[in-house]
Amino acid sequence: MTIELFNFGYFLFIALAIGGVIGLYFLLRNKSQKTQKIVLACILFFNLALHFTKPLYAPYNTNPMYALESLWFINLCGTSVLFFPFIYLSKSLAAKDYMFYFGVISGALSFLYPTEALGNDILSLDLFRFYICHWIILAIPLLMLLLKHHSLSYKRIWKMPLYLCAVMLFIMVSQVLQSELGIVSLRGDDITQVGYRNTSLIWGPTDGTAVAFSWLTPEFMKYIPYGEFAGTPKYWPFFWLIPGALFYGLIIPFIFCLILDRKNIKTDFSQFLNKLKKQPQNIKKD
Repeated sequence: MTIELFNFGYFLFIALAIGGVIGLYFLLRNKSQKTQKIVLACILFFNLALHFTKPLYAPYNTNPMYALESLWFINLCGTSVLFFPFIYLSKSLAAKDYMFYFGVISGALSFLYPTEALGNDILSLDLFRFYICHWIILAIPLLMLLLKHHSLSYKRIWKMPLYLCAVMLFIMVSQVLQSELGIVSLRGDDITQVGYRNTSLIWGPTDGTAVAFSWLTPEFMKYIPYGEFAGTPKYWPFFWLIPGALFYGLIIPFIFCLILDRKNIKTDFSQFLNKLKKQPQNIKKD
């Protein structure tokens, strides 16, 4: 059996993911916070180690260059595998906010639309690696909140687009380095064709789903501005995503905070309204 959208295997792994989060929560909820943190940190570092097992099995073990290319952290989920263990152990509240927002979102989307798993045999090792990896990206940030190791704050939302842009820049630099080291080709004779894997859309939209970002991109960022190819349709690498990163990087965390930080939002909003009501009275007295 292979994984296809909405077949038995598709729903099986979604059910296992939900059951895994619930099971791990009940296993840890009565443990000390120190034990909880050790367990969650170990799972995150296990995920990082799991990433480097790719050359041991298909489809990587038959193609050394493909295996080498795949070991780099060149998409949002890959960067989560790399950075999340260290973010979790850090004292940065904003970084942990990023870990929650984008870990839960990217992890959930990987189960709802598992592009790398589609068409793969349900018993293949790489399929299990894919689902375990993305489950950890989803589950640990979620458990971080459920076990009260961290709490979100709407006041830190403004930092989320900055973190997202920094991660996209990291992906971009990583792929340029891959090219400079000869792991991937930059491009052929056609300047509009980039040889990078583009799962994070750094180099421009590749399918219809990218319209979620491209509608926010200024028109001038969709063409080569200078040189002999000036005017040729080609999205500016990285820069074309910035408007979308600002929009979604603020809106999506705010929606989460309306649910998870609503008490502070309500309190601060009430205080703001009270100040507005008092202003006319103070002006009259003066």
